[in-house]
Amino acid sequence: MSPCVNWLQPLLALISSSLLTRGHNCPSSCLCPDQHTVDCTGRGLTRVPDSVPLDVRRLLLSNNWIPWIPSDFLVLYSDLVYLDLRNNSLSQLDPETLSTSSRLVFLDLGSNNLTEIPSGTFGESRSLIKLRLGNNPYLSTVGLEAFTGLTSLRELDLESNGLTVLDVRVLDPLPSLRRLRLEGNPWLCNCRFANMFMWLTENRHKLPTGMEGIECSLPVDGRHVPLSVLSEDSFRECRGTLSLTDYLIVIFSGISVSVAAIVASFFLASTVHCFQRLSKGSKGDEEDGND
Repeated sequence: MSPCVNWLQPLLALISSSLLTRGHNCPSSCLCPDQHTVDCTGRGLTRVPDSVPLDVRRLLLSNNWIPWIPSDFLVLYSDLVYLDLRNNSLSQLDPETLSTSSRLVFLDLGSNNLTEIPSGTFGESRSLIKLRLGNNPYLSTVGLEAFTGLTSLRELDLESNGLTVLDVRVLDPLPSLRRLRLEGNPWLCNCRFANMFMWLTENRHKLPTGMEGIECSLPVDGRHVPLSVLSEDSFRECRGTLSLTDYLIVIFSGISVSVAAIVASFFLASTVHCFQRLSKGSKGDEEDGND
């Protein structure tokens, strides 16, 4: 065996050892039951650990005090398929953070302090199957395109939040949806809820608790009733109700017509005045000619 080979063997062994143990570098405050799982549940963490192996597939970070997710988080952990951030202190989501989660299948953001799910939050997370956003008591707004791109999503949890209304178009980009949890929200059964009620009636098989498990408050007396006691006739007064956009169109149209009428009146008055002046001038010329 040549001296060069003898010298290279220890070096290659060292490099191979480093590569093989890359997935076994477990953060000091966490447990790693296998080379692709990092369990940091209930460790009192205030941030995502820096020493998580890059090839991690299951990352458990629930029951901590983590207030935010680094914007490059899922860029670094491109193999991640299971992420549990339940019961932390998250108050907002940066759309860029989760838009690169191309392999993520399970995401739990429940029991946090989220207030809004903006449009584009999840980008093109086409592999995502289960998304849990329940038990965020301050969550009152879901962007119209919040779930755009989630074509594989089957289970969506939005229970026990602060939602009073949800635009039914939010659910349009979810062709694979099989289960939807909406119970425990302070829904208002007004005209803004009418379209959602119709959708729920047609898709009641997707509700684990059924229509009877979802309650809303009546606009007249604030009494809470299950959706199962309501019907399409309960929203009959909403059929002729105009939306804000409709009102703006009507107002703008009225203003445009008024302006057009004023301009036309001014033009007509000016034309009449000119004809009157021309008529007087003609008569004066005739009188001067007769003299």
